[in-house]
Amino acid sequence: MIYILLIINLFTFVVFGLDKRLAVKHKRRVPEITLLGLTLTGGSVGAALGMLIFRHKVSKVSFLLKWVAIILIQAAGIYFFEKYR
Repeated sequence: MIYILLIINLFTFVVFGLDKRLAVKHKRRVPEITLLGLTLTGGSVGAALGMLIFRHKVSKVSFLLKWVAIILIQAAGIYFFEKYR
């Protein structure tokens, strides 16, 4: 399971970097729903690192609120999974 999460997070990190590069070059971008979907599927750490390292999506409040909601949902899921396992 850890290898799958590592791959998802690495992929998410790369996609955030790619989207930042496309934004700088004023080219067609990766849709926000894709970025959030990658975060939801387990790429939270990769997304966080991508946002910090590439300085990408950090000033867009609507994106940050959705991102935080996903993190909270994942934390609640982990909590309940561990509690009722």
